[in-house]
Amino acid sequence: MISSLRGRCPRPLDECATEFFGWGRRIRTFAYGSRVRCPTTRRFPSTKEIIARSFISGNNRSQLTHAGQTIYSENNHQKGRSTVYDIDSLQESLNIRLKNPSLLEQALIHSSYLNEYPGVVPASNERLEFFGDAVLDFIVAEKLYRDFPALTEGEMTRIRSALVRRETLARVARNLKLGDCLYLGKGEEVSGGRQKSANLSGALEAVIAAIFLDQGMAVTRKLVLRWLAKEFQEVMGRFGDIDCKSQLQELIQSKYRSSPSYLTIRDAGPDHDKLFTVEVIIGDRVLGRGTGKSKKLAETEAARNALEQFKSNFTP
Repeated sequence: MISSLRGRCPRPLDECATEFFGWGRRIRTFAYGSRVRCPTTRRFPSTKEIIARSFISGNNRSQLTHAGQTIYSENNHQKGRSTVYDIDSLQESLNIRLKNPSLLEQALIHSSYLNEYPGVVPASNERLEFFGDAVLDFIVAEKLYRDFPALTEGEMTRIRSALVRRETLARVARNLKLGDCLYLGKGEEVSGGRQKSANLSGALEAVIAAIFLDQGMAVTRKLVLRWLAKEFQEVMGRFGDIDCKSQLQELIQSKYRSSPSYLTIRDAGPDHDKLFTVEVIIGDRVLGRGTGKSKKLAETEAARNALEQFKSNFTP
């Protein structure tokens, strides 16, 4: 039995595969439904073992590979060894333990694998990817809305777009080593599919969906914000001008339960080269002053100046 991939099973391969799982595509209902113990080893098989079992019970009996490594071969079955990537290791690296690990495994199945092995697995990760994209958008949007009340709709949209774009998500996926876990067709494997940004970002979104479906929003939000922490910091650094006003807004609200106002006290120069001077105030108290080529830049400088005052000698 293919459970011998993790523990030697003395029974002939075909005997186990035929008796307990049938031939052909009946395996689909088994792989994502109830699981049956091997009568010899008394353990439940993993989805990879199920995939291997389905594959070899058909016409192709040579071998099945995953991540460039052999999941099944006649030789490995007899010797009881495999170099398959263990889904448990991925869960440990993600610091998560799903009640239904098959969701996580499905999140790693690229459409090219499904095309080359029809009937082995019921679906690729594309539907999970679609769902995960929506979950990710919500988590990032909620973070921006709650933590940065000074940001405008346009500013939040630009920051969110920078955080959820393909290249950003691909970097996160590489850090999580998701590329090593993907199920790819032979052509996609040869063409470097494990390093393609589209495959990696899609897999990350699918993993997010799998975790959400299994664990709910609270756990998913915590993991996603942890994975994106570095990217979030870098993106907000690029939007540093916005961040100054947001930080001041948070500080003033926490101290005074009120919001600062920005007052343009002067604009000088010709229309094509004006210089604006802005003060940020609360009540009748001036917190900071700044100048700039536009009102927005002047407000940013005023906010930065006010923050410096708070850090140095401003007392409420």
